[in-house]
Amino acid sequence: MSSKPFELRAGLLGQAQAILQNQYHQEYEKLRYLCDKDLLDATTVTWPKMPTSDEIIAEAEKLYKFVQTK
Repeated sequence: MSSKPFELRAGLLGQAQAILQNQYHQEYEKLRYLCDKDLLDATTVTWPKMPTSDEIIAEAEKLYKFVQTK
């Protein structure tokens, strides 16, 4: 069964958001662990930023291009 175009785009946006948020949380937890173990100084660490809407859309476009290739 085929999805409607807007359903496909909405699904890809959700997947893209999940991918980028997982990357963010993974990096954040890694840095937090290293700071908790006093291997890094929490005041000097460059903490990751949550993905922006533009980054999520760009990731969704990459996924869409992949889906469109045969």
